[in-house]
Amino acid sequence: MTINSFAKGGDGGGPSECDNSYHSDDEMVVALSTGWYNGGSRCLKNIRIEANGKSVLAKVVDECDSVNGCDADHDFQPPCPNNIVDASPAVWKALDVPKSQVGDYAITWSDD
Repeated sequence: MTINSFAKGGDGGGPSECDNSYHSDDEMVVALSTGWYNGGSRCLKNIRIEANGKSVLAKVVDECDSVNGCDADHDFQPPCPNNIVDASPAVWKALDVPKSQVGDYAITWSDD
């Protein structure tokens, strides 16, 4: 899991792919790498994320492109790895991930 701000002016750049909206850092939202995003089939659906003995539901709102990288609206970020759940700060907080662990953090997730 990586951390991302989906807010206007945040790390993600433009609005989310699934709903063309920005999302507050207090919302439980994620972007999935291309394969898991699966052409948008998980858009606006919840996934269950588990870490540290805790479990949360987060809504899929965006794709983290692991093939081409991001366009101008998303700050031309490089391609994501194929196994990324890019989560909002609210998800990290709810899972009680220590701030010292921000970067890549091991989690499990499933469709809910």
